Amino acid sequence: MRNKAVSIFVYLIIAFAAFGLISQLFGNTAAFLSRLLISIGIGAAIFGLVYFFLIRRQQPSGRQQDNMKKYKQAVKQSKSKYGRQNAVTTASNQKPGQKKKSTRRTSHLRVIEGNKSKKKNRVSS
Repeated sequence: MRNKAVSIFVYLIIAFAAFGLISQLFGNTAAFLSRLLISIGIGAAIFGLVYFFLIRRQQPSGRQQDNMKKYKQAVKQSKSKYGRQNAVTTASNQKPGQKKKSTRRTSHLRVIEGNKSKKKNRVSS
């Protein structure tokens, strides 16, 4: 019940905001556009300050960045040398009690009977 009341409240606020924007747009267009541009400018300035002072400082410096590049190169070489070892086993569609039928192809070779009684003399004298 509480979620329904909160969602109705949020929808009402959004509807009033949309109504206010539309009435400002048609009633006083120049003031609306100037306020809109000022709001966008202030938002961009705040974003720039936050980015410059907080996010940019957390990025690694030149030496740390070089070490990270070397590490990534070593990982890449290791993966190409050893490959990926997948430990995940896939579930089979067969039931545990059933055995898969052997599908061996018959050999196309044929035994030719030879003269087995005659032995070769391998020692030459």
